[in-house]
Amino acid sequence: MTRLMFVALSLCATSAIAATPAEQLQQKLDANPGFQAEFKQTVTDVNQKVIQSGTGSLALAQPNHFYWHLQQPDESLIVADGKDVWIYNPFAEEVSVLPLDQAIATSPMTLLVHRDASVWNDFDIKAQNNCYTIDPKSQDAGVQTVSVCFDGNKLTEISLNDNQGNHSEFALSAQQPIKASAPIFTFTVPEGVSVDDQRGQ
Repeated sequence: MTRLMFVALSLCATSAIAATPAEQLQQKLDANPGFQAEFKQTVTDVNQKVIQSGTGSLALAQPNHFYWHLQQPDESLIVADGKDVWIYNPFAEEVSVLPLDQAIATSPMTLLVHRDASVWNDFDIKAQNNCYTIDPKSQDAGVQTVSVCFDGNKLTEISLNDNQGNHSEFALSAQQPIKASAPIFTFTVPEGVSVDDQRGQ
């Protein structure tokens, strides 16, 4: 009996250690490692006044694949193909390309597709109910806080706080599974678009 009690207590202790907010978040993300969805965006200022509403689509896939297409009110596109990040402004007919590590080094959004332990150590993660708040330890981050909420293991909402005090909420819907090999994660420069290549090659 004593031995059984010792084993049970050891298992309980191990479970408690494994249930840190960071590991809880990783488990939820790993349960749904690739998906695409539609989103509705609402941006409010420091006075909680709505300053922008929009719609678009996104896709996330481990490792390091990200697609963010804001369609309304002003179109913009961000694609991370696992190596580089492409930031496209159709109105200006310009695209910037940066190395992945440089582009997302201080962004809490990186944790949604990144599993490098050293990267996760750069952020503080707190849990409340089915939501997780991600704060960068660096003061140089353009985004102060990212919060993600789940229904079970399905990501349903992303919210961002920036350094200007604006709060952006993205409600997700119409989710479907997707793989990192999907064509959506490949960016092809449109004809006539100027390229600002910051990869230092």
